[in-house]
Amino acid sequence: MSSSLKIGLMGYGFAGATFHAPVIEHCGRASVAAIATGQGDKARADYPDAKIVADIDALLALPEIECVVIATPNDTHFDLARRALEAGKHVVVDKPVTLSAADARTLADLAQGKGLLFAPFHNRRWDGDFMTVRDLLASGELGRITHFESHFDRFRPGIRQRWREEASRGGGLLFDLGPHLIDQALTLFGAPETVYATVKAYRDNASAPDYVHLLLGYANHEVVLHASALTALVAPRYTIHGTRGSYVKYGLDTQEDQLKTGLRPGDAGFGGGNDAGTLRVLEGEQEVQRELPTRDGAYVDFYRAMAASIHDGVPFPISTQDAVDVMAIIELANRSEKEGVRLPFKRGA
Repeated sequence: MSSSLKIGLMGYGFAGATFHAPVIEHCGRASVAAIATGQGDKARADYPDAKIVADIDALLALPEIECVVIATPNDTHFDLARRALEAGKHVVVDKPVTLSAADARTLADLAQGKGLLFAPFHNRRWDGDFMTVRDLLASGELGRITHFESHFDRFRPGIRQRWREEASRGGGLLFDLGPHLIDQALTLFGAPETVYATVKAYRDNASAPDYVHLLLGYANHEVVLHASALTALVAPRYTIHGTRGSYVKYGLDTQEDQLKTGLRPGDAGFGGGNDAGTLRVLEGEQEVQRELPTRDGAYVDFYRAMAASIHDGVPFPISTQDAVDVMAIIELANRSEKEGVRLPFKRGA
């Protein structure tokens, strides 16, 4: 195993301080070598061994930095990622990678031309429940899948004064939770044939979408992706039906809440505590119902895979095409909402 990957973190707000820095520092193959932030005192207290700098220029000037993680407001992602790639740094960009598919394609092409890694932070591929679902579908126990439904619901009726609530800055649920829901669906089923969507702002005085309902059409099944900020009694996280049975799972992966409370990867219980799902399937001619344990979550595997790719040449599991496809589907969802029609998905369109 080669030396630790030296990462520069651009931004130390909620995403940088909660999802990126602690996972990088505890993954075993990378370190937070520098942080560019206006919150220097907090960053210095949390990571005393990291260099604290003021901006992207100072971060990119550090020769030891191999990879830059962009954890800043959504409307800044494209410019910051472009500058990092042009400076010869590998790049991770928090979701959404950009605000358009064209910009995502520009970054992907730039990275490819320079032989650099450009990766969207689709960390929820390492949610325990999603990994469980992936294993279940691969096993074939449900038979041919006929319906897949994925919810990411919350109850947040009040609107906070922050950029995440501003449509002009790429705020709202379609850009916030949409990339995770879409990426998981593409990972399981590949590119859809069609996209149909309802994208609304239902909360009082909301400017950015707080209700998203996507239908991804495939030849033999349909995928339902749903996110809402006005759901006090939540639906199942996953509902899957097939020709030999069904699976239902409630509750979100535990890692986000654990990170918020200060628990870190490697601490006792981190990634665990996920609710079991319920499986009802045919065994012979009989229907049998049982609990299906949920795997522990493993966000650290994102950065372990990053280090293995950059230092060891192992293919990274998330492709630049994945980043582009997610943004293309988000664009089609917005078009579908405006036009009220189901739209074809064509890769590269």
